[in-house]
Amino acid sequence: MSHQPPRFDFEDKKFPDSDFALHEQIIEDRGSRYSVSYGQVGSREDIKLFLKQLKQNKKYASATHNTWAARISHEGVIYETKADDGETGAGMVILRIMQKEQVTNCVICVTRWFGGVKLMGDRFKHVQDATKYAIDSFS
Repeated sequence: MSHQPPRFDFEDKKFPDSDFALHEQIIEDRGSRYSVSYGQVGSREDIKLFLKQLKQNKKYASATHNTWAARISHEGVIYETKADDGETGAGMVILRIMQKEQVTNCVICVTRWFGGVKLMGDRFKHVQDATKYAIDSFS
């Protein structure tokens, strides 16, 4: 009989309240527009299904960037993944906020349509604000 150490979960977790929620056009800056979506996930396959559902809408499939991050808790271990989709560093911005807010079993996707003017550092503030908007929607 193998002895496994007990698994501890120290987080006071926040979970999304639905499999798929979308908040459109929450931020606009110099022509760029941002939307945010989120959903409950429990596996890599769930993340793929979530993104597929989002991109069924042609407007989202053709967006400039669909950056996302996910955190999944399984048997006391938290797994994290992210994707920038061309918006370098944006996935990590989403993931860090999810970590700070202790969001688990969730994927958050920030969608951007580029408006023709480079936003420089402001783009990270918008990704951060969109992520917080999503978390505030379900917490």
